[in-house]
Amino acid sequence: MTLINDRWFTVQEIGNSTFAISEYGHWEKVHSFLLLGDSEAALIDTGLGIDNIKRITDQLTSLPIKVLTTHVHADHIGSHGEYKEIYVHEGDKDWLVNGIGGLSIEQIRDHISRDITIPTPETFNPNTYQPFQGEPTGLLKDGDVIDLGNRQLEIYHTPGHSPGHISIFDRLEKYLFTGDLLYDQTPIYAYYPSTSPVNLVDSLERISNIEDVMMIYGSHNSLGLEKNILREVKKGIIFLKENGLVKFGTGIHKFNGFSVQF
Repeated sequence: MTLINDRWFTVQEIGNSTFAISEYGHWEKVHSFLLLGDSEAALIDTGLGIDNIKRITDQLTSLPIKVLTTHVHADHIGSHGEYKEIYVHEGDKDWLVNGIGGLSIEQIRDHISRDITIPTPETFNPNTYQPFQGEPTGLLKDGDVIDLGNRQLEIYHTPGHSPGHISIFDRLEKYLFTGDLLYDQTPIYAYYPSTSPVNLVDSLERISNIEDVMMIYGSHNSLGLEKNILREVKKGIIFLKENGLVKFGTGIHKFNGFSVQF
């Protein structure tokens, strides 16, 4: 069902007061998520920054919005500058404030601007694109609970793809938002120097043991994965560990419903 007829974003209601805001015109097929409580709302990531996601959230709610950052890569913080309250795990704070060391602006611009299949807004110029940098409102840590008013979100520190990557469990809908820790179709990766294959596998193992998960929502590709993928994750972890594959340079490992690249 089309909730908002927008030139760039696709908006879908995926649960009670829960919205996916997707950018299907870009090769990464990025999803951000807006969760409404009684008193506040949480926006999980702010997209690519090719267009302004606040235009969408303004149409969906008048509640004050907390931005919860799964991790600090350019495709997840694109509209951070539009919001007053931004939260990030301490492990990624330095990247948010100072940028990612060793990653040039030319690399970021090439990554953002390639393989786009629909017209981009006039405000987007790939030659001047700048990822957000700034101080967060506050820091998230493992075990934090964000109360939106009759809706609680539990923070899990799930490093590997980045040092401060988090996953978020919505206790109300039993949805698990996994950022770039778990999605389908393309490999989940931990092959850059800033990543950790060991931490990624440990994080996958941890989320596979969260009880009562009904659906998994990663930040790329298919919108919503059935909970049985967590059983496949457990099997994949055993295979990776038993075969000594949890290290840089071992390549792409494909399993039923997901893959990883080290």
